Amino acid sequence: MTTYEYDVAVVGAGTSGCYTAATLAREGYDVAVVERKTEEEAGHIACGDALKGANAFPEAIPKERLEPAFTNTGVDHGRFEIPQEDTVLDIPVPGELAVIDRWEYGRCVIEGASDAGADFHYDVVVQDVVQDDSGRVTGVKGKHRGDVVDFEADIVVDAAGALSVLQDKVDVDDATFDTNVSYSQFCSAYREIVEVPEPVEWDDALVFKPTERAAGYLWYFPRTDTEINAGLGFQMNEEPMKLVDDLKRDLRGRPEFQGATVKDKLGAALPTRRPYDSATAPGFMAVGDAAGHVNPTTGGGIAGAAYAGKYAGEQAIEALESGDVSEAALWEYNERVMDHFGARYAGLDVYNVLSTAVDVDDLMGLLAALPGEKLAEALYAGSTEFSLRLKVVTALKSFGYWSNIWEFYRTKQQADRLIDHYEDYPSSPDRMPTWQARRDDIMEDVYAVTGADPKY
Repeated sequence: MTTYEYDVAVVGAGTSGCYTAATLAREGYDVAVVERKTEEEAGHIACGDALKGANAFPEAIPKERLEPAFTNTGVDHGRFEIPQEDTVLDIPVPGELAVIDRWEYGRCVIEGASDAGADFHYDVVVQDVVQDDSGRVTGVKGKHRGDVVDFEADIVVDAAGALSVLQDKVDVDDATFDTNVSYSQFCSAYREIVEVPEPVEWDDALVFKPTERAAGYLWYFPRTDTEINAGLGFQMNEEPMKLVDDLKRDLRGRPEFQGATVKDKLGAALPTRRPYDSATAPGFMAVGDAAGHVNPTTGGGIAGAAYAGKYAGEQAIEALESGDVSEAALWEYNERVMDHFGARYAGLDVYNVLSTAVDVDDLMGLLAALPGEKLAEALYAGSTEFSLRLKVVTALKSFGYWSNIWEFYRTKQQADRLIDHYEDYPSSPDRMPTWQARRDDIMEDVYAVTGADPKY
């Protein structure tokens, strides 16, 4: 057995893991990044490759270190195809957009964290979490090419992605760490990198298209005008889709993909749920996909993961400096996540709940009737205002969907209530039960308004 000793052990070399490690290493702390993939495969992650907020990244790994992975910075809007209504909506997307080569991006963040001073241990399959008699996490155990390896650390950061195995192993019964987590709150996705023979006409847009079910979606994101990230996914609480076959079927129906070749293919799970209520326990934090830090309506999670890593790294530094790695000492990490993007993502999750309870044709008809700029606000801000004039215009355009519009509006009201409640996120772990009880009361109203089955 080989034993390593570090201040912090980060499990997972994705965005959140690398930003956590870089934040710590730049301040002189000993950090291990433990990655299950080989050094050659590290960074190769299934992703839509669309990056929102491309102009803003934490300084631990600055944007200029990532720019070699930016393959298309000319995208400036979303293109929402609604075949049921024979409609195409152009939806403005706030903030700077880019489409990236995700594998190259993965290499960039790994190099950035390595240059900052983090140690990388590749080809290590973590199998267990080590805790002392008090329940504090003190390290992880795994295997490296048959050899048992032990990483001892004052703090362990779970950056191992959606449905992380670490959370199956760790005992957090005496902490507030969110255990209300189920596969049904996640999405199963598959993507291919496809080279087309001629430039596409929509290389300045992120193309979205619903599947035959409300809880499924397709995307076509142009890395370049001839290299397209094409993929689809579905909510795991729905009847499974045949992802590979369904994607091929749609590709065959698009003239621009005739004669195309597939360069790469990969599948993954990603959270389409609210952020974890708490991602802390004594000596333990979760970041990125492992803590639900993803926009639940779009699947976008790169920028959020980067900032979650920054906040986790900075809070770890504060805890190490004080010699206190208790949950209370790590708690401010939760507060910063909720203040930055967590509350907004929780509000967006309400619309995901609605989508599971409405007929897909009705939903598409309603979306076709809504102005694109208001759809953009709903997708990216968590809420949107409806003026009297907008309500009238929308109603006139959507005769036959008035009941759906009313349902959407009532759902929006509940999303607003939820976001307001997250502004009162507790300042300490002991206040969490009261806050959760009030939040759950709001969610009961969400289920009543939408007619959806409970998600949590």
